Amino acid sequence: MSGLLGVRLLLLWGCLWPSSLTQGALVISGDHEATQEMGGAARSLQKRSTSEATVEVYSVTVDCTVLSRFAHTVMTSKALNKANSSQEIFFEVELPKTAFITNFSMEIEGQVYVGQVKEKEKAKKQYEKAVSSGQTAGLVKASGRKMEKFSVSVNIAANNNVTFTLTYEELLQRKMSQYEILTRIKPKTVVQDFQIVTNIYEPQGITFVDAHATFLSNDLLPLVDKTVTDKKAHISFSPTVEQQRKCPGCDGTLIDGDFVIKYDVNRPKGIGDIKIVNGYFVHFFSPPDLTRLQKNVVFVIDRSGSMSGRKIAQTREAMLEILKDLHEDDHFALVQFDDSMHTWRDSLSKATKENIEAGMGYVRRIRESGMTDIDGAVLRAVNMLVTDRREKRLSERSSDMIILLTDGMPNSGETNLEQIQKNMLSAIGGKMSLFCLGFGDDVDYSFLDVMGKQNKGMARRIYEASDAAVQLQGFYDEVSSPLLMEVDLRYPDNAVDLLTTNHFSQLFNGSEIVVAGRLTDNNLDNFMVEVFGEGLERNYEAQGQASAQNWNVVYPDEEYIFGDFTERLWAYLTIQQLLDKSKTGTPEEKVNATARALDLSLQYSFVTPLTSMVVTKPETEDGTESPLIADKLTEEQRQQADRNVLRYPSSHYHMSPAPTYFVDGDPHFMIELPDRDDALCFNINDKPGTIFTLVRDPESGILVNGQTIGDKKMPPDGKMNTYFWRFGIIHHTLGVRLEVSTHEISVFQDGKWVKLLWSDTGSLKGPNVDLLVTKDRSLTVTLKDSVKFVILLHKVWEKHPYHQDYLGFYTLDSHLLSPAVHGLLGQFYHGIEYEVSDLRPGEVPEKPDATMFVKGQELNVTRGWQRDFRSNVKDGENVPCWFIHTNGTGLIDGDATDYIVSGLFKTA
Repeated sequence: MSGLLGVRLLLLWGCLWPSSLTQGALVISGDHEATQEMGGAARSLQKRSTSEATVEVYSVTVDCTVLSRFAHTVMTSKALNKANSSQEIFFEVELPKTAFITNFSMEIEGQVYVGQVKEKEKAKKQYEKAVSSGQTAGLVKASGRKMEKFSVSVNIAANNNVTFTLTYEELLQRKMSQYEILTRIKPKTVVQDFQIVTNIYEPQGITFVDAHATFLSNDLLPLVDKTVTDKKAHISFSPTVEQQRKCPGCDGTLIDGDFVIKYDVNRPKGIGDIKIVNGYFVHFFSPPDLTRLQKNVVFVIDRSGSMSGRKIAQTREAMLEILKDLHEDDHFALVQFDDSMHTWRDSLSKATKENIEAGMGYVRRIRESGMTDIDGAVLRAVNMLVTDRREKRLSERSSDMIILLTDGMPNSGETNLEQIQKNMLSAIGGKMSLFCLGFGDDVDYSFLDVMGKQNKGMARRIYEASDAAVQLQGFYDEVSSPLLMEVDLRYPDNAVDLLTTNHFSQLFNGSEIVVAGRLTDNNLDNFMVEVFGEGLERNYEAQGQASAQNWNVVYPDEEYIFGDFTERLWAYLTIQQLLDKSKTGTPEEKVNATARALDLSLQYSFVTPLTSMVVTKPETEDGTESPLIADKLTEEQRQQADRNVLRYPSSHYHMSPAPTYFVDGDPHFMIELPDRDDALCFNINDKPGTIFTLVRDPESGILVNGQTIGDKKMPPDGKMNTYFWRFGIIHHTLGVRLEVSTHEISVFQDGKWVKLLWSDTGSLKGPNVDLLVTKDRSLTVTLKDSVKFVILLHKVWEKHPYHQDYLGFYTLDSHLLSPAVHGLLGQFYHGIEYEVSDLRPGEVPEKPDATMFVKGQELNVTRGWQRDFRSNVKDGENVPCWFIHTNGTGLIDGDATDYIVSGLFKTA
């Protein structure tokens, strides 16, 4: 098969580029005929050429249509294989995490391959079959805070075209008085036909439209064409090839970043705005000129040991700004907690200038220590509000809220998460709102999410980054100005059914309430709408007659926008709300909500957390097929992905992929290099009981040693396998000493050894080190202001005749170590330069050989697979890599025996 070494192309928000133009590209040259019979691992190789590109991307378009806040986006990209042999082309796309994919297709040689939405479990079986055979299957992955990404490859014959088309839909949410349409653009090379076109149709009228991009220079800015009338906006961006170029005659492009459109609409008084199309209606309610309610807010701040360093500093910074923004008629209180609770004052204080200054002084003195008692802290806040209400210290028409900020799991007081949720539900009793902010990746977001939604609030992730304080302030700004409480939108029972949620605990300034449903009576004379809410001085009451608009009159020049948008908007909103109910309702409600959400997802071809889109690619020359699986990530899955992947700070919302270094298995060492889309691997074989230095950083004082263990007895094949079963971790500067074995976890703290068991889920937080144990699975070690390690436990059947339990060791943020770091893993933390060429058949047809030039040496290497167990401890994920033989000789500095030490905490 000549196309196994293909030119890799990536489509990021409608943009394709050849990978030969990416930084640090791997150059592979060799005889195409020699690779025709290779499969398996060879399928993962992508040809990277520094000569003329053999794939031409000649068209990239993003076409977005927004009708009454419901956005329908179609991204199309066309490419031509100009080579005289087949080429492998990769398709990769980023889309907003709030969107549902509705279609993905590939047109190849005149035949269109269209995706089918299936129940996730059924799709998973196809995917697992593809993975087990070593074929490529598309996976959705988290991509920063706002986006997610999926990819697929397809083999294109010589001189043939391929057209990729992706469609997705989403309901735009009004936040901070505007809607946002975000398009990520990363073509990496100039494109003949490149354009972004957005048409916005808002029958109630548009108040403003702003279009900008992170890459817009003074030269590119005039190319953004924006035409705005009363009810329609047209925005386009279509630079020529020459306008795209970084420099005259070069292929590098200026187009790289986020293209963002923001707009808002007129907001009528009274009942709001109602759209009726094809028997479905949507009701938007966000009346202008409402007076903000007084609010009573208790800030509950986690100050446990894991908040040390930058987290607590950013929290203080954000809280100081938040306190400044309180209105004088608001009331506030401050509770800081670890394994005990400390209140600034026993009751809430009015936000006078004097009280604000005193509160800011208290915030400046918050210091981290101890463990985490979430249950006790929130109950203290609830009790303060209840008491102040009973004592009539608070205005009757005011909004009560608790804002909880925590970065970890409860490990003091009540630690059962379900019981904590029950306690909050019982104590709050629907009388106040609970907003839960989860700081970083160690907190259980699902736990906070359910607890917030059960109590008239919500949860939000705060990403551990340089802008964390801005994130905290941004969330507060969204909920800081309640306008109405207990809002009811009512419709005639005999006129509508299939109604989405129509009661809301509050309406915040800058947001919008949306209700949708189906009409059962075509006589719109019966469609009377009523709205009720509790305002500052009196109740809000409005009623009116809903009527259908004549779209031909509103938009006479538009033959078709997308006529069933109200029905699809209703389905989108219903599915979102059912997914929430599947987490927070009674057991019966959860089952029913899940079943109904699945039915609607399949009926309307939405890719949701319950469904997957399957595209079966055309047969290759060896007669094999493999599917693309397009999934939808939950916030919990996104959080898990963030735990497993280091995220470099970025000025944009996306994060760059980072290298990963680990050792797992027999013992297999792996260096993953995402910027080259490649990996290196090697084994170290020595007698059981040998102790190796994996990481040693003399400047920071960090040392990690690992000891091997062998099989119980010699297996029949005569090969004794060895694994790591014990690790010693020292941070001399922080005074941390940790021993992790397959039996237990021991940490030296406060002058004594403290033990944790693998059989329990729990955490231990100290001033210099945090430990998080997931039962019989993993240990996360976070050293203060330093590196983070993850150790995985592999449990083997205790009656297995040969094998024993063993450990895997993964480094998540190696960039925090000094340039002096070394060791079997540490020496690669700051990069490795190499080149691979002369691909040729190996001893095993599935594993070709090649020549690697590294550190001034020429090595024979083999393309193979090793397993990364971070996402799946039991089965792992196959990762293709170049395997360096004979204990990594030529790749590692010196000889493997140079890394042997005499003790678990020794350096020699």
